[in-house]
Amino acid sequence: MEPDGRSPATYRVIAEHAGQRLDNFLLGLLKGVPRARIYSMMRRGEVRVNGGRCRPSRRLAAGDVVRIPPVRVPRRNDGRRSPAGGPGAAFLARLEDTVVFEDEHLVVLNKPAGVAVHGGSGVSLGVIEALRSARSGMFELIHRLDRDTSGCLAIAKDRPTLLHHHAAFRDGRVKKRYDLVVHGRWPRRLRSVRTPLARYVLPNGERRVRPAAAGMRSRTDFERVDACDGATWLRAFPQTGRTHQIRVHAASAGHPILGDQKYADRGAAVPGVNRLMLHASSLTLVVGDERRRFEAPLDVSFRQVWEMVTASAAPNP
Repeated sequence: MEPDGRSPATYRVIAEHAGQRLDNFLLGLLKGVPRARIYSMMRRGEVRVNGGRCRPSRRLAAGDVVRIPPVRVPRRNDGRRSPAGGPGAAFLARLEDTVVFEDEHLVVLNKPAGVAVHGGSGVSLGVIEALRSARSGMFELIHRLDRDTSGCLAIAKDRPTLLHHHAAFRDGRVKKRYDLVVHGRWPRRLRSVRTPLARYVLPNGERRVRPAAAGMRSRTDFERVDACDGATWLRAFPQTGRTHQIRVHAASAGHPILGDQKYADRGAAVPGVNRLMLHASSLTLVVGDERRRFEAPLDVSFRQVWEMVTASAAPNP
């Protein structure tokens, strides 16, 4: 499903992208492809949504199928592809080791930090492409995680499961819990951030989010876990599902997440922090007639960063 210059690619729109304009969706997906080329594809009818031609201003809905013509996307030389162009054996083995739950309808992974959920967004290969390459059958994202965020990622193995969980996300029946480490002393009284958020696109096509009075209603609840001089370990409970919501809410409160290269000032960089300190620890889904909570243990790199931060700072009660 990755645009590779040889065959058309199709992408199914997930709930988190619902309402996005077609042109903005393509600009975010095809980073590195000239804007003129993307708009030319839409004008010529080479891009199809559910089989039909669409204007760039078309608002996408969850479940829409976007077909994109062959187009080359610049690839990182990150070693995730074998010389034949498929995922390498080491990457596939690493991915299989992250499975925390699987049945005939659903897979839940503990996605590693630094691994994209799909290719075509500035990386050569993602979780979905790897699963489709290694196994037979359908694999579709129920939701997404940022490439730099680790933790619970749910993937459907059939269309009814996909539509069921998309509906649950829209209806607010899905619950998430994140662990994160932020700069500075997070105030105990600050238990909820409700700053509205608006999306915008950088000249290179990258999607970003910023606080805006006229933005979409957004809410993240926070709970302190531990603290030291200069950093605080929090749990976050997003009540809405905006792009980069936790990252922007933390930064807007004056406490950006350690390792955040998008929303933290350059001066906030901490030596030795080589990852975004944000982890999707649990995901509660409606499976059949019951609610099930899936847990993704914190990985070694997350704990190592916290130990490094606390070792160099005095406890902060």
